[in-house]
Formats: sequence, C-alpha cells, structure tokens
Amino acid sequence: MDRTLTVGIGSATEHLGVDQVVDLGPLHPAAHGAYRLRLRVGPDAVVREAVPLVGHLHRGAEKLYEVRDYRQVMALANRHDWWAAFANELLVAHAVEQMTGMTPPPRAVQLRVLLCELTRAMAHLGFLTPLTRDPAAPVTNTAGTDAAVAGREALQRVLEEASGGRIHFMANRVGGLREDVPAAWFDHVAAALDTVTTAAAAISACTVEDAEFVGRHTGAGVLSLADATALGVSGPVGRASGLDVDLRRDDPAPGYDQLAPLRTITRTTGDALARVACQLDEVTLAVQLARQCLIDVPDGPVNVRLPSTIAPPEGSVYVWGEAPLGIAGVHLVSRGERTPWRLRLRTASFNNVQALSCLLPGTSLEQLPVALASFAVVVGDIDK
Repeated sequence: MDRTLTVGIGSATEHLGVDQVVDLGPLHPAAHGAYRLRLRVGPDAVVREAVPLVGHLHRGAEKLYEVRDYRQVMALANRHDWWAAFANELLVAHAVEQMTGMTPPPRAVQLRVLLCELTRAMAHLGFLTPLTRDPAAPVTNTAGTDAAVAGREALQRVLEEASGGRIHFMANRVGGLREDVPAAWFDHVAAALDTVTTAAAAISACTVEDAEFVGRHTGAGVLSLADATALGVSGPVGRASGLDVDLRRDDPAPGYDQLAPLRTITRTTGDALARVACQLDEVTLAVQLARQCLIDVPDGPVNVRLPSTIAPPEGSVYVWGEAPLGIAGVHLVSRGERTPWRLRLRTASFNNVQALSCLLPGTSLEQLPVALASFAVVVGDIDK
C-alpha cells in the first residue's frame, strides 16, 4: 500500500494509508495565501505523485482593481507578488499608458528600468539567502548568509530611499514615477551594487562552488524542457531547464532596448542545482544592467501632467514583462470609464507551481527539501 504524505506550509505529517492534510489554515495571519502540496509516497520513500493545491483563499485582487480608479490601483499592484512590487506596478502603468497614448519622460523611463533591476536582485537574494546555511546547523549564519543579508539590505535601503516604502513601494504612477529620487541617491545605489557583487561571490562560494552543496542538489527535482514549455513555466525555473526566453531581450519594455544586448542566463539540466545557479547568475546580470542605467541618466521631469480624470478609451490591451520569477502580464479592458471594466493578471508563480507535479515524482523524501527550496514561488502570486 502506498503512503500518502501531505505537506503544508511549515508542517508535515505521514500516515499509513490515510490522506490527511496538516497546514496553516487560510485565515491564519501568518499565511499570505493558501497553498499546500499533496504527495503520494511509495514504500521506498520516493515521491510517486505530487499535486499542488492552491487557491483556497483567493483575495479577489483582480476584482478589487475594477472598483478603483487608475490612480488608486497602484496601491494594489505590488501586493500579490511582494518580491516583484515595482515590476507589478510598472505593468499596470504600461497598460494604461498604451491605451491613452501617454509617453513618460526619458528620465522616468531610465529610472524605471533601474528600479526594476534593483528589485530583481533583491528578490533573488531573498530566495538564495536560506540556501547559504549549513544543513547541519541551519540556525547559524555562514559567511555566505551574512553577505547575502548585507546585499539584500543594501538594496532594500536604496529602494526605500527612492520610494519611501520598504515593501510596497507605490513608486510608479501613470505617466512616470510618483516623484524624483533624492540628490545623492545614485551614489548610494552604486555603493549598494558593490555590496551585492561581494555578496554574490560569497553565496557562490558556499552553494554552486561547494562540493557538498553540489552533491545534494545535482539531479534533485529535474524539470525537463518539454514539461517546462508545455506548462508555460518561465523565469529562472524555466531557463534552468533550457527554455531560452527572457522578455527583457525578446520583447523589451521601454528603456531595456537602450541597454547593451542582453545575455540570457540558461542551463540545461533542469535540476535543483541548475535553478540555484540561474538565480545566482540573475543577481549578477541585474547588477550589470543597473550599472548601465546609472550612466548618463537624463535630466528633466519624471512624470507628465495628468488630467483630473484618467479614462482610457474603449478597448483592450495586454502587456507583459519579465518579473523576477518569470513572465507577468496585465490584460486591461476599458469602456471609457475611470475604473477598469476588466483587469486580469498573468502571474509567474501561478504557472510555475504546476511544474511541481512533473519535477517531484522520482524524488526521495531525503531530497524533497532540496528540490522545494530551489523552486522559488510567492504564494500571493498564486492565490491572487
């Protein structure tokens, strides 16, 4: 008889012949959304079937957009994926700007790209930091952990300095940015990027360059290129399986086309080690792109003067972009009113989490934490 193991957020139980769920309830204040993973495990302690169970809470983010005007929706745009806050705001702003024919000033365009890449590096460091700890002493920081935290906090400080917000930035507005950055901000960003470069080297030393880490992660949780393509997986998870797609190169948003040609970070093995390596290389790439943005930042305003009411003409538009965890999109439908008639989100984690049903079968229970830790998702981006 197979055993069924059901893993909830923060807890797990195993019962012979019983399918029992133990997880944080959907109303628990520590649960940012409802997501659990049901595993069927054979007598050899190897996963035979994995079923992600998502969407029990559903915050109704898309319907909340539809009862707010286009100025107010920016307060919601960064909340479903809090690691991609700036990128999510920017997609909504791009959608409205396309429908209204509005063109942000050059300074705003370049600052937007810079803020996107700072956010991207910070997000990846957030997921990489726990991987730097020694499994034998998980509560003790290593040199890599301290460096990763220092890099993440350096980015957090400059983003907070620019926007006034530590998590929910709300720095974008239709037509540009809410306000300009402080006078000494560019120097602070350059110093933060130096800190991140040092952090990336320290993380690499205790992860992808460490023999024990490589041994634990090699061959764990393999996602094939065919499965990644079929499921619409994107971002570092997809590129770790050889999916050579990056919208910053393939369909660049305004500002990205002014940067040097983008080199896409890919691997081919699709295992846990490849996913960690892709995320780590993405940090280095984000730093390189951010440094380009610091060169010759145009002077001038950071927004355009808006009418008293923003009401895009009747019609629809779909915009997409490369968020830290993959492709995010906004489908906006307008009937010429000051609130969206429909607004639908394409979120990276919602598509990516399906891949667990393909990559976990064949994984031993001993390898399960390694496979899951290498697979970055944001629950609010799934249960939106």
